[in-house]
Amino acid sequence: MNIPDAIEIAVAVAVTAALVWASVTDVRQRRIPNLCVAILLALFVAWSVAALGAHLISGLEAGAIALVLTVALWAGGVFGAGDSKLFAAVALFMGLGYLPYFAVATALAGGGLAVISLARNPTRALAIFTLRGKGDSGPGVPYGVAIGMGGALVLWAMLTGWLLPYGYGQPPRPTVHNIERSLAGGHPWGV
Repeated sequence: MNIPDAIEIAVAVAVTAALVWASVTDVRQRRIPNLCVAILLALFVAWSVAALGAHLISGLEAGAIALVLTVALWAGGVFGAGDSKLFAAVALFMGLGYLPYFAVATALAGGGLAVISLARNPTRALAIFTLRGKGDSGPGVPYGVAIGMGGALVLWAMLTGWLLPYGYGQPPRPTVHNIERSLAGGHPWGV
């Protein structure tokens, strides 16, 4: 393993730790610390440096798209502000090629958490269905947990090669190893 790949793995471990921190804090305090989001932003800089900037533009585009969409969800009362910032910060690591996977993984994790939450408190579930969304049915699902689960899953699937980027014919996310391979005359993703 070369140094840039080791840096990439170390950053992924740190991102995972930050996502665990955000998840635990969201469950306990119903908020996501701004410091956690700032740490993710700093880790994205290290991630981009390790990839020689190859992931920078796609990551910034994915982060901007995620921020615009989640701020709209926040304005509509669907998402919390911390959830919006966390989702956008994690989207930086996904880039455009993995952003759809991250969104789907997060939505599925959130749906699973909602089912578990309702199953744990059937009276609340009955109140929600009876009120049909009107009135106060108590606190919702701590969505930072779903974002953390979706982000960690897609990040590690991306790094281990379990997922190829969304879209037909796109190469995997550029890494220093792939760039070195292509400069040496080989195909950048080993095909």
